[in-house]
Amino acid sequence: AINSATAASAEDRAEAASKKLSFYDQELTPEIRMSYEDTLKQLLPPYKGGETPESMVKTNYDKFDAQFVKVLNERVTVNDDKDAAALLEALAVEQSRRIGAATENLKEVLAMGEPMKMEGRIIKMAREGKVDESFLLLLEANETQARDAGAMGPAELMKRLRFRAIEEKDKQIASKEIALIRKLLRAEDAAEREKILEDAFTPREKLLVAGTAENAAKAMDGETPDQEKAMPDVPPPDFINACKAVMLNFGNLQYDDDRGDLATRIKQIASEAEVVATRIYGQGMSLREQQDRAWKEQTTSIFDLEKMELEAESRGEHAPWTNPDADDDMFLPGFDSQGKMKIGGG
Repeated sequence: AINSATAASAEDRAEAASKKLSFYDQELTPEIRMSYEDTLKQLLPPYKGGETPESMVKTNYDKFDAQFVKVLNERVTVNDDKDAAALLEALAVEQSRRIGAATENLKEVLAMGEPMKMEGRIIKMAREGKVDESFLLLLEANETQARDAGAMGPAELMKRLRFRAIEEKDKQIASKEIALIRKLLRAEDAAEREKILEDAFTPREKLLVAGTAENAAKAMDGETPDQEKAMPDVPPPDFINACKAVMLNFGNLQYDDDRGDLATRIKQIASEAEVVATRIYGQGMSLREQQDRAWKEQTTSIFDLEKMELEAESRGEHAPWTNPDADDDMFLPGFDSQGKMKIGGG
């Protein structure tokens, strides 16, 4: 009975492992291939003077996500693409080099002794560009190994360090919107996502605006410089536009879990974002209120109107001189026909 149970358990594990790896066996869709066309043009020949497959891989390493590697492998297998094969060979060499560097970096982190100091070292490494996918994979491998061996303390430490490394790496991403999407995708549940969205969308007072001619003049005259208008870390309309971009180009987003279809999860996040944004910013102005606001201004130039239109759009509303014509069922929750977000009605 013990043997049969063990065999059954092994079969279950094998089946689960097969399902988890099924991503690599899934056929590439035309949409995924299309999403990488620009990347292929950038990384494949013809090259400029001095560029090689090795230099292209080293400079653009973060663009080689799992989906892109599948695209390259398909080109090699189906079309016998020598250029794609050269990129994959260069990628394998670079991965080996980075794993070696990640190993040394992890030793340096663990040598700090105390968890807080370890996290501090990771923050420093992230700012130096040393926290890459190889480093994250090494942390995850050590966490899994420790957990499988029953060493829960070391496993939890590795998990804590891995989460800190991911968070710090995301801070280095140029787009705050994409960093926020990645953070939300890692969240355990809706409650955690709501907290993250509230923190990102809530306006905060900034420091005094320095460096403008107006403020320099005011400082010379002894006046107090203007303060920046309170702004959120991530404006909701920008975030929702980023969600739409991910939906249209979903192959390029790196994610490392198997909690469901990415498109469905992005739609859910966009819907939750709309609810949180509406709660923070309230109901939008009506068209009559916008008109009254426009015509009460005594010097309403075309630039004033443009500014008001942008302000309206930032609140998810439409200025009265625009002509929105949207079919809401065709877009993510909160989108209009241009892909702009609608917050709080209007």
